[in-house]
Amino acid sequence: MTADSNLLQPATCSAQAPAEFDVKFSTTKGDFVIHVTRAWAPLGADRFYNLVKNGFYNEAAFFRIVPNFVVQFGLSADPKVNSVWRNTKLKDDPVTQSNKPGYITFATAGPHTRTTQLFISLGNNGFLDGQGFAPFGQVTSGMDIVKKLHSGYGERPDQGAITTQGKAYIDKNFPDLDRIQAVIIQ
Repeated sequence: MTADSNLLQPATCSAQAPAEFDVKFSTTKGDFVIHVTRAWAPLGADRFYNLVKNGFYNEAAFFRIVPNFVVQFGLSADPKVNSVWRNTKLKDDPVTQSNKPGYITFATAGPHTRTTQLFISLGNNGFLDGQGFAPFGQVTSGMDIVKKLHSGYGERPDQGAITTQGKAYIDKNFPDLDRIQAVIIQ
């Protein structure tokens, strides 16, 4: 697996995102589109824009699906890429939108810890608003596809193993997980 050279140098992935843009996800289940509004969470929108533009999410698995809660993804299929982004933390954005069904948000492990992992809310997750989870976009078409992503493994895929082994770990242990085939800015 050959990563875009920019992905191995996070500092080069720093362009400002447009005020609004659409991103098409082509997955093993079908396509969906996310509309991003930079004003909702500028730092998150910029990070997402740069990761998409440089192919970070291509071949990544939807590794955590909790029905009526979230679909989580955002660990690269390439362990080399994960290793350089693991500590590239992003400061928090103020929460200006609620975590409603179809809204996309960066996952965190506490204040100022966002990196590359994202989730799409499957339910009304407004309780996350007060915890600093700042949505930056929403699914505008294909939410039926998002809801059909394979959820049979629950929370069993190990994020540490995905980080260090990438696609090889997923292929060997969780072959039915749906993946992102390609992500493009429209």
